[in-house]
Amino acid sequence: MADAIERFMEEIEPHLIKQRRKRHQYPEIGFAEYVTTYELSEQLAGKGFELFYGTDFLTSDERMGVPDVQFLKQQEQRALDYGIPLDFLERMKGGHTGLAAVLDTGKPGPNFAYRFDIDALPIEEDDTSGHVPAKQDFRSDISGMMHACGHDGHAAVGLGLAEYLAKEKEHLRGKYTILFQPAEEGGRGAKAVVDKGWLDDADYFLSGHVGIHDLPSGTVAAATSKFLASSKINAKFKGKSAHSGLEPNEGRNALLAAASATMHLHGISRHKDGATRVNVGTLHAGSGRNIIADRALMEIETRGETNELDEYMQENALRILQASAAMFDVELEIEHMGKAISADADLEFAAIVERACAASKLNIVPYLPIGASEDVTYMIERVRERGGKATFMIFASPLPAGHHHPRFDYEEQALTAGLETLIRTTDHLLKEDETRE
Repeated sequence: MADAIERFMEEIEPHLIKQRRKRHQYPEIGFAEYVTTYELSEQLAGKGFELFYGTDFLTSDERMGVPDVQFLKQQEQRALDYGIPLDFLERMKGGHTGLAAVLDTGKPGPNFAYRFDIDALPIEEDDTSGHVPAKQDFRSDISGMMHACGHDGHAAVGLGLAEYLAKEKEHLRGKYTILFQPAEEGGRGAKAVVDKGWLDDADYFLSGHVGIHDLPSGTVAAATSKFLASSKINAKFKGKSAHSGLEPNEGRNALLAAASATMHLHGISRHKDGATRVNVGTLHAGSGRNIIADRALMEIETRGETNELDEYMQENALRILQASAAMFDVELEIEHMGKAISADADLEFAAIVERACAASKLNIVPYLPIGASEDVTYMIERVRERGGKATFMIFASPLPAGHHHPRFDYEEQALTAGLETLIRTTDHLLKEDETRE
């Protein structure tokens, strides 16, 4: 006979899929998730949660890589045109997106916190019939933006969790805080949320990511290892334009400085102590074929298996950028656009999750390496340094294309597996706490 959680999962699955597809169809990139934030709040309304937005949710000055004012105004107008109420938009203006939903039972018990990221990527989604969202008519409606990493599903899982907590409120104890975080991509949003104090009294922190490993749906890693620390920087080269035929000697070529830096950055020696990465993601320079380029912009990231290894990559990257600027006699300006630190999830969660899910059909594995960067590490670190326990799960799925690819997709059964794991783990921890008392 199915238990109460299994019956709930059967009931919630259609809603979960509907919400995932709705979010997939309307992707918004970091700090511009205006419609997403509003529609999440509408789904949460009337369920007993206290909702926090804008500067009540995050610390404005701790945001990293906030888009320029013109872009944000364009996105705010798009949200108004979509139908978002002006008074609601006013709370989020200037890129203050995302929200916290808090359910306080008023009864003594542990404090749980959960994080679900909600931002999309600046990618044009594939429109061929072999791509499931295109075939089933929930492909992105916004040109140049796509949920190519699974955050559409994360938002849906967060809503599913809220439905369960609201339904079971009378049987719960303690406090439950659901964080719908903006701007995870690029490591830009978590620190601003952490700084607001949402994790300061959390006894348990649970989060996770869909995909990552190409394994059968229903496979869930109870914890994650090998987060890479990462730093995101923009390098702006400023030279002097000149006529390329008449007086090239009068110019100072920012394009050549940036091109030289690009080649040499990828030549940084990898470190003996662990994994290190560097990538020049974009390079924009010049204004015409007969003009010495006076400006160039590079978007760069470094990564390292530890904070120290990322710092090693950063130091070498900055050295090369400065040397390239000096070689071509141009000015260099560095902007720090985002950061993620290294951290370890509590691997003891493996045993907890295995016990919690023993009666389910889920395939729980102790842990899997992530091999990438995630700013959830700021949250993990804050919870653990305050004496709480924290984990980041992986909700595996077969992947037709990798993350950040125009054809990225995943099996939606991974979402139900993730939600069921979060619910069962919460229920188990609550019962364990009650037994200790």
